[in-house]
Amino acid sequence: MAQSAVEGPFPIFKTAGRYLLFDINVISFIRREHHICGVLVGNIPQAAQQTVFSGIPMELMPEEAKWLVDHGKAFIADDVKNHQQMLTGLDTRMLQEYSAMLERDGLEAAEIQKSYLDEKKKAYLKKVGSTEDGQQTEVVQPMQVTPTSSYPPLRLQERPQPNQIEVPKSYPVFAHLHANGYFMGPGLRFGCQYVAYPGDPLRYHSHFLVTGQEWDEEIDLLDIVGGGRLGTGVKKGYMVGGAPCNGTNEDEHVRVFSFEWAAM
Repeated sequence: MAQSAVEGPFPIFKTAGRYLLFDINVISFIRREHHICGVLVGNIPQAAQQTVFSGIPMELMPEEAKWLVDHGKAFIADDVKNHQQMLTGLDTRMLQEYSAMLERDGLEAAEIQKSYLDEKKKAYLKKVGSTEDGQQTEVVQPMQVTPTSSYPPLRLQERPQPNQIEVPKSYPVFAHLHANGYFMGPGLRFGCQYVAYPGDPLRYHSHFLVTGQEWDEEIDLLDIVGGGRLGTGVKKGYMVGGAPCNGTNEDEHVRVFSFEWAAM
């Protein structure tokens, strides 16, 4: 299957302090080209109880959003502000065009569903040896479609907003490992800040449980012991790291240390 290219900086929508992506082409692009996976947080209607694979939107960690912005791959769009400004400028023609688009989408969805049901019915009749005598042509009514995006009729502002992204003190470690080819994911379920994968998480298990610290910050010995034991218990190394001067520049010298628990 052909993979869609993403040209120019793409928007990361900031909503209620969260950084979200709604375009599947962008989501696959940053995973393929920049090994950034984010977390899919949308529910899939066909698998309402699933917990492993979800749908769009994708939520990015602030660290992931900052990396993409700092490298010119994306910009931050204030979604709420943009909607408020655009809603005041809608005219009757735009609303009519939007309604017509929803009706076309609903009709297409209804025709696909009817075609599926007709094929299913034919297969059943063939199985029981019956025929379709006296079948009447039904008028297809458009389905009520809930759009997954408000574009159109709303349009993204052409001028990006200033990018203000607050990241935790662990960002230098995140950027350092990312620059060395690791895929980084949230580490909450392991009691750390990140889990580091040597390749795509769909193909590899994570190798490290990662915690970033300030350069001169004291670390409780019990935290190191607990992290080392937990990491060894789940077959991962426990990694602690930081950068001098408490900076957030990934070009600074970052040092990391890995701990493993072993029997005497």
